[in-house]
Amino acid sequence: MVTKKTVNTTRKTTKAASSSPRRRRKKGSSNPFRRMPAYLLWGLLIAVVVVYIIFFYRTFVNPYSFRWKALYGTVKYPDGKVRGIDISHYQDEINWDKLRNAQLQGTPVHFIFVKATEGTNVLDENFNQNFHHARRNDIIRGAYHFFSTKSPANKQAKYFCKMVQLEDEDLPPVLDVETIGDYSKEKLQSEVKTWMQIVEKHYGVTPILYTSYKFKTSYLTSPELDRYPCWIAHYYIDSLAYKGEWKFWQHTDAGKVDGIKGYVDVNLFNGTYEDLVNLTIGAQRGEDEMN
Repeated sequence: MVTKKTVNTTRKTTKAASSSPRRRRKKGSSNPFRRMPAYLLWGLLIAVVVVYIIFFYRTFVNPYSFRWKALYGTVKYPDGKVRGIDISHYQDEINWDKLRNAQLQGTPVHFIFVKATEGTNVLDENFNQNFHHARRNDIIRGAYHFFSTKSPANKQAKYFCKMVQLEDEDLPPVLDVETIGDYSKEKLQSEVKTWMQIVEKHYGVTPILYTSYKFKTSYLTSPELDRYPCWIAHYYIDSLAYKGEWKFWQHTDAGKVDGIKGYVDVNLFNGTYEDLVNLTIGAQRGEDEMN
């Protein structure tokens, strides 16, 4: 039988245990910031804010600062003296009288790549007009094919060869590869190689491979493909990160040039104007004959 005195004693013991110094210390020790000096707390908070600002700038601001500058007319192009553009029907009607006298960072438009075909049955609606005017205005021209993963490479190559008549003063044909589609890496490389081989045999000159920096390093780097002259697209940077050999660098898609109403891709050639001329079909054929 539990007496009233026994119950009171139990309650006192329980109350004393619940307020013991050991239990109070354990509860307080779970939050170390309560005992930290105020100046250390402020210092920690400022450090966290600074780290966040740096992360935000590098992730969301810096990669696009070159584009923002281009859009607001303060872009500075990378150093170089041989510059050009690439165009398609997206540039709409071009004022060639203005374009032939236009300047890109103090240099004329030395070359123009024109979109010709895509897949096995798409001819750019402005190709013939643009290709003709480039030659008529004494600008070194080239033509490119946009590669599709929806049709066989051999049929795409034959379609390009059928639709594009290149002359000795023109730049070599270009294959533009931007997506992998449902292909594996190995399948994509095999298809690209097929296109290049057919076109090289048809025109008698080594074609140029166009792709982005990340796509090139991820999918199109191999001994067989590295033999082709490379045209790299890599925007919003001070210098090209690609470490392999390259002929052209497409450094912005927000260029402005007289004669074109909207924005246009601007490219830098890795060499002198004489080197550019020596890259043309006639110059390469002549060199091959001499060798």
